[in-house]
Amino acid sequence: MSANTADGTERGRPGSRDAHGAQATEVFAALVDPTRRKLLDTLAETDGASASALAHRLPVSRQAIVKHLHVLQAAGLITPEREGRAVVYRVRAAPLEASACWMTELAAVWDRRLAAIKQVAEAAEAQPKEDSPDA
Repeated sequence: MSANTADGTERGRPGSRDAHGAQATEVFAALVDPTRRKLLDTLAETDGASASALAHRLPVSRQAIVKHLHVLQAAGLITPEREGRAVVYRVRAAPLEASACWMTELAAVWDRRLAAIKQVAEAAEAQPKEDSPDA
């Protein structure tokens, strides 16, 4: 049995905000580093590249590139594919799409909350004031 969150969505269910949020956390943690963002951009532009090819394109050592690629791979943002003797890394769109979905769901929750606050404020403003000396 899964528990519901405050807004009624189920926790831990595939497709739920928590499931998207967990993946979003990994994605955002991987993308916090500007070098990893540049690596991801470069891989998207080139339809994949090896660590050596990436090291030639960026002002970072091959060893540092490999470490960054491992972080991106752990977050599910890239996938390695063996091509002959080289390992070519390619971008995976699914984790980025899941993160965007989580942000959209979160925005909808906040939109509902803000609409409720607005409604309460407008209702309070529309009520006649009892403290008025004219009343």
